[in-house]
Amino acid sequence: MTTHRRPDKPRPGDRIAVVSPSAGLPGLFPLPYELGLRRLREGFGLEVVEYPTTRRMGATAKERAADLHAAFADPDITAVLASIGGDDQITVLPYLDRELLRENPKPFFGYSDNTNLLACLWNLGVTAYHGGSVMVELGRPGAMHPLTRDSLRAALFGSGPYELTAAKATGDVNRPWEDPATFEAEPRLAPAAGWTWHQPERVVEGTGWGGNLEILSWLLMADREIRPAEEYEGCVLFLETSEEMPSGTEVYRVLRAMGERGLLRRFPALLMGRAKSWSFDRPLDPAAGERYRHEQRAAVLRALSEYAPTTMAVFDVDLGHTDPQLVIPYGGPIRVDGPARRITVTY
Repeated sequence: MTTHRRPDKPRPGDRIAVVSPSAGLPGLFPLPYELGLRRLREGFGLEVVEYPTTRRMGATAKERAADLHAAFADPDITAVLASIGGDDQITVLPYLDRELLRENPKPFFGYSDNTNLLACLWNLGVTAYHGGSVMVELGRPGAMHPLTRDSLRAALFGSGPYELTAAKATGDVNRPWEDPATFEAEPRLAPAAGWTWHQPERVVEGTGWGGNLEILSWLLMADREIRPAEEYEGCVLFLETSEEMPSGTEVYRVLRAMGERGLLRRFPALLMGRAKSWSFDRPLDPAAGERYRHEQRAAVLRALSEYAPTTMAVFDVDLGHTDPQLVIPYGGPIRVDGPARRITVTY
């Protein structure tokens, strides 16, 4: 299994990079982006550095890779944050200078389509962080959620163990980013039942790997950034799905493919993110959203029963496309304590 090193963390007052390796959506939706930048400056005390493609839609994969190279190679930059995700970061991978990234490690924060870069850094032996996009978590209307804020702050500046806390209320209904009224109040949340545990009879400690399930499926199809199955032995798998809301059948089929490849059984524990169950294209009501989440959970359990029957799983963990969002170390230690019902990560 790859040995990972944790890059040095930034300190308040440092310069950090904000990049758009997927889509230049800051140029289309400046309101959440500028809000996120202001919170980085005023709430976290960091100086933000942008790059030619950070606010530019339609930038080529080669141009986006060049911005990543510039951010990682600059000795004055102490962390790199993605503005948001997208759907074609896989096309950037061939242009990446792997040695440059390996020799100039920086803490990288992103999720969703940024699973591509997270997996690349994992393969280079560099710990990164799943979560904390500028436009969504930092640019949240009204205020950052306290659980999100505290987790991101600990991951950015801290080190050592950090126990995750299950949210008592969550939400996934969005309002239009082009409307200034959206940012006058926090999103509405609904009571949450907490995490659901499957086979919690033991304690598992391992290195975190995973990310967005849809993006991992593309990497599997393209045969990129996926190592031989035995290299994941003993790791803790974490997965989440996006606002595209894949059906239970689709989720099962991706996990089945991982199972057929011999991957799924390598992970003694799985953290499954709370499924996003609302989008502008598919605005489910609360009852329908609950049915969707139940369908996804059943699909995951089916795949585990067939390919990884001894794997412990925790469902509805607050990671990925959910509010609040907890940052998960990608390539860092994760401890899943089934008997105590506790999850501890090391930032």
